Amino acid sequence: MSRVLLTHSYSLRFDPKEHRAMTPYPPLGTLYAASWLRQSGIPVSVHDVMFDQDESMFEQSLCSQHPEIVVIYDDQFNYLTKMCLSRMREAAFSMSRCAKAHGCTVVVFSSDATDHLAEYFDHMVDFVILGEAEITLTELASHILSRHDGTADTIHGLAFKSGGEIRRTPPRRIFSTLDVLPFPAWDLADLTPYRLAWKRSHGSFSLNMVTTRGCPYHCNWCAKPIYGQVYHSRSPENVVDEMLMLKQHVAPEHIWFADDIFGLKPDWVRRFADLVTTRDAVIPFKCLSRVDLLLKEDTILHLRRAGCRTVWVGAESGSQKILDAMEKGTTVAQIYEASALLHKHGISVGFFLQYGYPGETFDDIAQTLRMVRECAPDELGISVSYPLPGTRFYDSVRAEMEAKRNWVDSADLDIMFRGTYPREFYRILHAYTHKKFRIWQATAALLRSLRRPAQINGALLDRVARSLYHALTLPALGMRLARYVGTEPFTF
Repeated sequence: MSRVLLTHSYSLRFDPKEHRAMTPYPPLGTLYAASWLRQSGIPVSVHDVMFDQDESMFEQSLCSQHPEIVVIYDDQFNYLTKMCLSRMREAAFSMSRCAKAHGCTVVVFSSDATDHLAEYFDHMVDFVILGEAEITLTELASHILSRHDGTADTIHGLAFKSGGEIRRTPPRRIFSTLDVLPFPAWDLADLTPYRLAWKRSHGSFSLNMVTTRGCPYHCNWCAKPIYGQVYHSRSPENVVDEMLMLKQHVAPEHIWFADDIFGLKPDWVRRFADLVTTRDAVIPFKCLSRVDLLLKEDTILHLRRAGCRTVWVGAESGSQKILDAMEKGTTVAQIYEASALLHKHGISVGFFLQYGYPGETFDDIAQTLRMVRECAPDELGISVSYPLPGTRFYDSVRAEMEAKRNWVDSADLDIMFRGTYPREFYRILHAYTHKKFRIWQATAALLRSLRRPAQINGALLDRVARSLYHALTLPALGMRLARYVGTEPFTF
């Protein structure tokens, strides 16, 4: 039994695209909160809904644990939760109603709740935590469990209803020294289904970590309702301590560093590489970075030495006009240069692309496709511009938005404002780009293998066969795109 039950709202059954991809990661932020509560002497348990098949599994936890407080604590280190998908919002509402039926106080922490306080309070939520949550949650839990009289006015970083009005307490100062945080409460998470899912689908088990909180850059479409415009980092020593603990007790074969920006602080990557190698803590990993941080050969060499296998970058567009409109602070030339440098040293490159930003034309799209072909990234993630409250981008298109303000799931791809082209165009463009990408990849792999015939194997032949299918289905998509842009068949 525990006095506080932590859960979250992201379930694979509500996101068919991610269910097919089968790359699930435990709710890292939720486990950090559990660890902090436990360190503060508050009995806590975790119900992870990731693999739940229906709502009855959450209710079983309520019946077995008899918590006084239920905290729906979404993992802010996972971009899927930061997208504020409407299916996950409905799941949070359902869990809130269920928890209230069991007599629990309900607390929510999420980007979506921060942006839509009234809707959450209308669904029986008692408190919403604003900003960084661990200290606020601990103070609130202590307040509730000790049966203090009065309201929670003295606890910073809260929103609640009082007298029919929504009240907010003063903002909570965020952690500046992240090493004070205990490691996530991995022992409270059942990692068996994660391990099985990864092994069955990909052959090796990947786990998530973070080394930082926040992002100091100013991309005008990026929402930052939790940490704001700040960036704080754990020390390399602290990160390596956790990696050694994971190697000993969990044995992941791969790490996803889910930071918005990995290794931004000067000399951090070198120190990290030195430590993981000397302490035998190397675990192959992928991370996220910016192209303007990847232009020094020394940085790339240190990443490789530390175990980096893949770096994802927000390339976004091959058009400098669009990058400037986004206030991205990077150049197309830097995308080319960083990609070449990573490839030179055997590190795979992932591109995030974003179609549909206001002002994007057919020519801008063609420049993006050209960039993908010429830079030859190893992986590709494609989205369309997604307005989230609190961003300058949202403010600029808000008047053009209709009733729908959030995607249903991560495959929705609805452009929810008046774009250059209709909504269906971007869904077709998404498929077209992926097919082109697979064809380019297979062609390059085949040409390399012809120079080294020993590399020809079943996997390569399967890849080539799939690319032939893509080549056969591509013209029809090109014709559909051409009807929207008023050009000859779209045959880039």
